[in-house]
Amino acid sequence: MQEVLLTIYPWLTAGHVIFMVFWMAGLFMLPRQCIYLHSAAPGSPEEALWAHRMGLLRKIILTPSMLLVWILGLTQAFAMEIFASGWLHIKITLVLALTGYHGWLVGQTKKMARGERPLSEKTLRLAGEIPGILLILIIVVLYLGRIYLA
Repeated sequence: MQEVLLTIYPWLTAGHVIFMVFWMAGLFMLPRQCIYLHSAAPGSPEEALWAHRMGLLRKIILTPSMLLVWILGLTQAFAMEIFASGWLHIKITLVLALTGYHGWLVGQTKKMARGERPLSEKTLRLAGEIPGILLILIIVVLYLGRIYLA
């Protein structure tokens, strides 16, 4: 099995990066859509439109991309036998935090689609910065960690 995975490793890497980009794009878009929905009157056609758009983003892009990032990333780690690497433990912890943020944000969007407004626009704007910060940390750990924490 190890030999097969090493043979397709470049494809695993390509898929991992592609779906990471899709996932991150969705995580950048969803808080912005929440801000647009926030100003819509509860029960209005505008609210229904934004709720529908957020649902599609979650179902078509966000959740499938997140799952594929995890599957492909763990498969890469298995193929390269790097589960003992310190940098990988840090990266996985950061990706777990990003996954938790994803789940929290999905929960907030579902509340907002029901007409609730649990967060202020300012909080939504600040929350929209979280994926970018985590992405920076993940990339730093990925590249510098391989050199210094191997």
